Amino acid sequence: MDEADASARGTAFRDLHARGTFVLANPWDAGSARMFEHLGFRGLATTSAGHAFSLGKRDGDGAITRDEALAHCRQLLAATTIPLTADLENGYGRSPEAVAETIRLAGAIGLSGASIEDATLSREASAEPLYERSLAVERIRAAVEAARSIPQPFLLTARAENFVRGRPDVDDALGRLAAYADAGADVICAPFLPDEAAIRRACAIGPAVHYIAGRTRLTVAQLADIGVRRITVGASFARVALAAAMRAAREILERGAFDAFDGLPSVADFNELIDPPRR
Repeated sequence: MDEADASARGTAFRDLHARGTFVLANPWDAGSARMFEHLGFRGLATTSAGHAFSLGKRDGDGAITRDEALAHCRQLLAATTIPLTADLENGYGRSPEAVAETIRLAGAIGLSGASIEDATLSREASAEPLYERSLAVERIRAAVEAARSIPQPFLLTARAENFVRGRPDVDDALGRLAAYADAGADVICAPFLPDEAAIRRACAIGPAVHYIAGRTRLTVAQLADIGVRRITVGASFARVALAAAMRAAREILERGAFDAFDGLPSVADFNELIDPPRR
């Protein structure tokens, strides 16, 4: 991607955060990315789970490498014209230096932002699921410094993974977010906070709050009223697609029926969404 394109996308992404609450779609491949753009989304965010499933891998335990994640981002960027921020899991390394290098590489391919988690992704049963807070903060500080060196506007999101990794402590999660904000994070996120009160506390910390929808029934308007700035659905679009395919497959295997295909959009309909003809 050339510098002008990267700069335009980065500027558009930064401006989205300045205007109010908005929703990013989470594609899992180039086709879904194009479909979401042509449906009207103004920006996209990758989903580590959706990407992992598309490669036949598990999510959440470090199965995806940095090279695989960045190659996936390149494909989505090449397929679209709108900003893309990447779920780069824990930065693909323990050290602050490794995280900083991941962010520099993310900027070099034209991304408009990226998120870094404080999960260790260790597969050892005895290992702590989250980095100790002082190291977690150093990792975010290094990521922020790397983000500031990127030519195009680039927003760094810091994630506290307490409620994803079996450490459901609101005070610790919010304390981590506050420390990441002090380290310079542009956006903060603690997935699956348990209630509206906790979300409001997160929004009071200062930076823009990224909320991952799916487990609650709060609407976009309600989240905006609480103070959330950016919303995604994480892996939920990919899960919806896979669940529909799973139900249809089971219907065929168990009943020999094809009713699940009734009422589907046609191939022509998807052609118009994924690769519309130029007029």
